[in-house]
Amino acid sequence: MMVSVQFWSYLADLAATRTWEVELTSGCTVGALLDQIYLRFPQLLPMRTSTLVALGVEYAQVTDVLAPGSVISLFPPVQGG
Repeated sequence: MMVSVQFWSYLADLAATRTWEVELTSGCTVGALLDQIYLRFPQLLPMRTSTLVALGVEYAQVTDVLAPGSVISLFPPVQGG
């Protein structure tokens, strides 16, 4: 199944792309996808513990199961001020 990963803010700069299409096996979880993302884009690994992850428009859990056509968004912590 194909899913789309969107990188936001400086994560897009580090990944040198705003989107990445990846083919996954059926039943793949967000956590398994994150492992693949950090293998493909190791420059993002230092931000792993602070990166926010959304599945569609909701924050994602690593145990969430992806469906064909899922859109995952990775973005830095929200800041205000």
